Amino acid sequence: MNHRDLSQCRVNTARLLIAPFIAADADDVYQAITPTLTRFMNFEPAESPEAFASVWEGWLPLIREGEEIIFIARLRDNKQFVGMGGVHGLQSQTPELGVWVKESLQNQGYGREIVHAITLWASERYHPQHFIYPVAEQNTPSRRIVEALGGVISGRRENIKYDCVVYHLPALTS
Repeated sequence: MNHRDLSQCRVNTARLLIAPFIAADADDVYQAITPTLTRFMNFEPAESPEAFASVWEGWLPLIREGEEIIFIARLRDNKQFVGMGGVHGLQSQTPELGVWVKESLQNQGYGREIVHAITLWASERYHPQHFIYPVAEQNTPSRRIVEALGGVISGRRENIKYDCVVYHLPALTS
């Protein structure tokens, strides 16, 4: 593994196993991406597993090259798929965070747990100035995640699907 290859990273928590996306995760991810889940996201569900493959196959070289990392979270006790968290622009001073939790497991604190774990990992490894966390203005649960971790609104972004606020989240230390 070269120093930038992130494919072996683990950021596990007490409840979750959090590891980089691999091809074997694709079906669980595909099954969880629903129209209601993506109402506050910049994308729509893929029309087929093959269409989704054209998306996730693009993630793997970015993870290997250390440009970004897409994590998969699973329950520690039974390995059930929970959701995804990502850090984009890892080499920048202001990497961008993203997270989603499958609908059946929302409102149980998993989103905050995923964001906290990956933010702590990226803070210790990359020492960013701060993180960017864009979120739909109407997405109160996601806004609560970033606010609970110390994020403050720094601006807005135009988005085709929704009005977006952008938070700055400070780097975290353990």
